[in-house]
Amino acid sequence: MQHERMMQIPQRQRPVRALAHWRFAADRVKSGSIQAGSLVIEDVSGSGNLIESVVVHHESKGQTCLPLSWTNSAHGEEGLVFYNDRIRSARGCYFQTVKDAPINRERFEQGYTIEAIVRLPQPFHEDRHSWMGVMTRQGRGADIGRKGENELLATLSVSNCKEYQWVCHPMNRDTSVTNWSRYLKADEWHHVVIINDTEQTLLYVNGICDYNSPARDIAGIAEVEGRGWNIGASEWGGRLDKLFSGAIREIRIAGEPLVRADWLIDSKPQQVLQGTNERIVLLNGEDNYNFAFIPDPQKLVYLNPEMFTAQVEWTAQHHGKARIAMTAVLGDIVDHSEALDEWERSSKAIDIMDQCRIPYMMTAGNHDYDADDTYLRYYGPERFAHKDYYKGCSPSRYSSYGVIEAGSYFYVWLMVDMKHLLHDMSWCKGVLGQHRHLPTILVSHDILYAERDGERRIPHDSENGTIIWEELVAPNNQVFMTVNGHYDGAVHRIRRNECGKEVIQLLINYQDSYRGGNGWMRLAEFDERANRISFRTFSPWVERLAECAAPAYPDFRFLTGPYDCFQLPFQFQERFNLE
Repeated sequence: MQHERMMQIPQRQRPVRALAHWRFAADRVKSGSIQAGSLVIEDVSGSGNLIESVVVHHESKGQTCLPLSWTNSAHGEEGLVFYNDRIRSARGCYFQTVKDAPINRERFEQGYTIEAIVRLPQPFHEDRHSWMGVMTRQGRGADIGRKGENELLATLSVSNCKEYQWVCHPMNRDTSVTNWSRYLKADEWHHVVIINDTEQTLLYVNGICDYNSPARDIAGIAEVEGRGWNIGASEWGGRLDKLFSGAIREIRIAGEPLVRADWLIDSKPQQVLQGTNERIVLLNGEDNYNFAFIPDPQKLVYLNPEMFTAQVEWTAQHHGKARIAMTAVLGDIVDHSEALDEWERSSKAIDIMDQCRIPYMMTAGNHDYDADDTYLRYYGPERFAHKDYYKGCSPSRYSSYGVIEAGSYFYVWLMVDMKHLLHDMSWCKGVLGQHRHLPTILVSHDILYAERDGERRIPHDSENGTIIWEELVAPNNQVFMTVNGHYDGAVHRIRRNECGKEVIQLLINYQDSYRGGNGWMRLAEFDERANRISFRTFSPWVERLAECAAPAYPDFRFLTGPYDCFQLPFQFQERFNLE
């Protein structure tokens, strides 16, 4: 991720020069009305960029009222609501700039800032609302000889995962570049800001910059002569595509990169994470040791690889000092199994632990599978064969196990592959049968998920989780902990096996949080003398940021919420008496 401080945005010397500015409020209507079936909204910048309504999908002759309504402005939340639903209605509406609008010819060669204040519909239906356009430049890359038959010139759209995406064909490149936001909640206002300084493009939502294209030297926005802009509609293949549902309050376009102080509103994110930047010292006594868990790094490897590298480097550097006995990667090492650059980036980072001879184990996630078994080419048994703690793999070659000494015990780490669970079941049972007297941690990508009930999170077994519990955990008393990723969020519970002994179960996954997880990983500190296990969520990436400047939300070294930082009593001698 490129941070704001890395973009050289000039300090404000004069008032913002807006190229276009649309406020979606009843008092900004130039002509027409919703009831009359036509609406023209003025450009408050004074540049003459009027936008006019366009009706599509007429359902009956004589109907004129547009599928729009003004929001209730009693609380200052003015805006225009779009009811574009192809399933429920055959009538839709969007806006386009008028034919002679100056913004149609603008190439933004000195950079730009595009701001949109938007609210997504609730409920958000993936089939009806994915890839709908907030703002799209008409035309396609193929119209001007660019690569990609149907590539859009520029669009701010909403993905099927409720992400905002800015896709743009710069003037100086043959292909498009893309920026992403994290997954967002529907039915709340989002202030989206896209800033380009001719070198790079950054996208913010409510003041937070999540992901950005690694491409550099990005100048201008390509245009097709005679084509304008759509508001509330996307295009594909040069034709109108998805219409927008939700509300738009305001859109402003400036022909330069703006500093934060000059944005439309003071975008301060709603603080939904609890955390601290105070240093927390890990115990390093003779009876203390840590196990580290790196949850689903897929978004980091794909878009913020420096964060994943920071996790691995910190683990390697603190292996001895923090007494990190084992590190486990919980699956989804890549976001796209067909993208070899992601495999290469992840492998280069993991190689740091190889070179430093740091013990680690891995399991695959659903994003890691493909017809060519690329996961096995990078992380199959051959990568681990020379490691003394590694003890073998299953017939599928996806499941594996190792044995590591930590404190007073030898621990078995059983990595159970989610896709080949049933195929590998007999092998997994054989491993457990051969090591009945060794405490065991079972890791698989898919075991627990969490439902939210207000501030509470309620853990449930997934389909795979039920099989794992009934076949591998409950009958085998030595399995005292299970760990998984895959599902959004973090939760834990204690469950009793067939012997009545406690089993700690953890879900750890921060990929849907800020910046794809912001480098957060889980540390489990085993304190044999105090008979407890302390769980902490720590970001080596934020630790690195703090060396340059004081981090601010959401950049916390440690997350301190009840599902991120907690202690559990654990009677080691009693629980590990496996005779």
